[in-house]
Amino acid sequence: MTIAELLENLKAHIAANPAKIANLKASYQFELTGEGGGTFHAKFDNGTYEIGEGPLPDAGCTISIATADFFALLERKLNPMAAFMAGKLKVRGDMGMALKLQQLIG
Repeated sequence: MTIAELLENLKAHIAANPAKIANLKASYQFELTGEGGGTFHAKFDNGTYEIGEGPLPDAGCTISIATADFFALLERKLNPMAAFMAGKLKVRGDMGMALKLQQLIG
């Protein structure tokens, strides 16, 4: 799966579950390392959202993770808390926002 496919999958997941973002106001930057990596962002504002490639200058939460581990998280093959505790997933910024993301993706 490529980053472009990942972004489309995230958009489809959110479109299928609009209640999950109805009261969410948060901005994220994802820094994926390794093969197929790159930077992309997601910004939510009480029911509306923007997901795209590239950095987000005002991100409230930045998540750094290897591309393969990120895909494993999305496929529920890797537990987010276990990845964080093992140092595979790093969070800068608002930790509460990171926890909200876990609920959104799950």
